[in-house]
Amino acid sequence: MGRSREFDENVVLEKAMELFWRQGYEKTSMNDLVEHMGIHRRSLYDAFGDKHTLFLQAMDFYEELIKNKIKAGILHAETGKQAIQFIFDFIIEGYEDKQWGCLLVNSATEMALRDKEVEEKIERIFKETEQIIADLVRKGQQTGEFSCSYDSDVLSEVFQNTLHGIRVQLRMSASKEKLHRIADFFLDLLYK
Repeated sequence: MGRSREFDENVVLEKAMELFWRQGYEKTSMNDLVEHMGIHRRSLYDAFGDKHTLFLQAMDFYEELIKNKIKAGILHAETGKQAIQFIFDFIIEGYEDKQWGCLLVNSATEMALRDKEVEEKIERIFKETEQIIADLVRKGQQTGEFSCSYDSDVLSEVFQNTLHGIRVQLRMSASKEKLHRIADFFLDLLYK
């Protein structure tokens, strides 16, 4: 009979996610992970495999966490503009005061060119985000809330690119005022 785990897998996975998010993949050592997660090295390997496998699981954890927060905000929005404004505010203001940018954008710039698994995962997630935005814009255009001057798919691509830029600037400690001005400029495009 095997020993039961002495830790909550989701709790320690969240700790690993936060460490990768804050430090990046390369700067995070197995010793860092063991210490930050509060588990024994053997337990880490038994539960999550190697560092790369743990990193991929941490990315999945991050994706679900952020996706659930954004979907909840969109569901509570009464208009397309409120939904898009929520996404900008959520990204700019940070998740629980974590001003580390975005784990996915950080990982894309650090690893995507040399790690096919990371690249494919990030591409899939970015496409899903673009689709969510395109649907919001399309709905706003159909109800007359947004202008039809621009194609909804093009606007979702511009939105995604704007979010990436904001996330990178967050990592560099750009002022929130500046980032909100960028978000406001995008929102203005929806009415032109």
